[in-house]
Amino acid sequence: MERLETGVPELDLVLDGGFPLGSLVVFAGGPGTGKTILAQQICFAAATPEHKAIYYTTLAEPHNKLVRYLEGFEFFDTAALEERVEFINLGDLLLEEGSPGSGPLGSVITEIVRTCFERKPCVVVIDSAKALRDFVDAQTLRKLLYDLTGKVAHSNAVVLFLGEYAEAEIDSSPEFSLADGIVQFAYEAREPVDRRWLRIRKLRGTRHLAGKHSFQIGESGITVYPRLETVATDGGNEATGGARISSGIVKLDELMNGGIQAGDATAIQGPSGSGKTIASLHFMVQGLEQGERCLYVSFQETPAQLEEKAASFGWDIAAAREAGQLAIHHVPPGELDLDTIGAVVRAQLADGSVRRVAIDSLGELVFASREIERFPAFARALSGTIRARGASSLITSETTTLGPTPEPLAHLSFLFHNVILLRYIEIESEIRRAISVLKMRDSNHAKGAWAYEIGERGVVIADEQLEGLTGLLGWTALRDTPPTGAP
Repeated sequence: MERLETGVPELDLVLDGGFPLGSLVVFAGGPGTGKTILAQQICFAAATPEHKAIYYTTLAEPHNKLVRYLEGFEFFDTAALEERVEFINLGDLLLEEGSPGSGPLGSVITEIVRTCFERKPCVVVIDSAKALRDFVDAQTLRKLLYDLTGKVAHSNAVVLFLGEYAEAEIDSSPEFSLADGIVQFAYEAREPVDRRWLRIRKLRGTRHLAGKHSFQIGESGITVYPRLETVATDGGNEATGGARISSGIVKLDELMNGGIQAGDATAIQGPSGSGKTIASLHFMVQGLEQGERCLYVSFQETPAQLEEKAASFGWDIAAAREAGQLAIHHVPPGELDLDTIGAVVRAQLADGSVRRVAIDSLGELVFASREIERFPAFARALSGTIRARGASSLITSETTTLGPTPEPLAHLSFLFHNVILLRYIEIESEIRRAISVLKMRDSNHAKGAWAYEIGERGVVIADEQLEGLTGLLGWTALRDTPPTGAP
């Protein structure tokens, strides 16, 4: 089936390649949700001198006002007006006396059909289609739309109906039952940043992606971020062949029976200041030294701050960034959205060159979601996507500073092949740090606890296991026997 590409690549991915030619699609959503901008962006992307885009307005904004707002977008091309994109006001037709039974709307439908067959446009937009209801009753509207969809199906034009429809209207109005496609738009108020999303409610003849897909409106127009769960390839069950990669911390590799199995998702848990970010940098630097391409997603430190932190331990990651071997994506508050983050990771992994991914940290991801019920599926899709692209991932997770946390990963431990715990412990009135390997799927590992320090070269783990202690899971370490010389 031939399709009209929208000019928004990730939207075409959601649509399974674009809108089928000869289809009638309704854009439904409240004011300010992005319907008009997307329709105009499609017009400028798809139109050619041979197959124009025809943009009909009913009783909406004047054309000069529409064009004035368009001038701020990169997709707008003044030279394309009239030559490729044509704006036509249907107001005069709607205000005319129409034939009995159909009223003025019959003339409008005739005009649209005539345009589709005689002028052979690539896309025809009616903005606002909901205004057509003001001129006929529901039964007549259904008949006219039935005739329109049947005739348009034999053309190569895509007809877009734009309207400020409430969700309840989508379930009951004739426009939607007769349409070939329905794209629902929404503006969702939330802190710290509001979100826009679209959902494909229906698109005949396609295998479109389900669910809400976030999008943003910027200078380039609309950018869509497909829902990761719907596009991800779950590589969670792929064999690794037993290959091991180094964590960048020699003693930790020893505790993990030779290192991390290639392709594994590893979680490092620990309280603030325990060294999670430094351990992540160890992981990255090790990959860089082996000539691997790496991706670091940071919610706290900016690229400059990470470079400065790495330099304090003798690691020059700035050179790797300049050479394109290391990509650092800092997530500002305005991008605290799961779909946006997922799109960044997908884009970096697209060519298959990335071998290591560090995400610091899971806590910010959970905060970004504001969709707690969705988060486990997203996290599974994220780790599966990374693994399917042949990369290994390390994700940090913050625990409480004092005392144990029953489930620091918020019941998500099953998503990770390996879980490493960093913690503060009290030994004889002294605060120390300890590291343990809690879990390694399909691999043996050391079961004890080892003291570690953060020095000039990063994390250094003691050679000897902490012995003669009890109560470590309570984070206060007591000796089993009194020390020598005790009363």
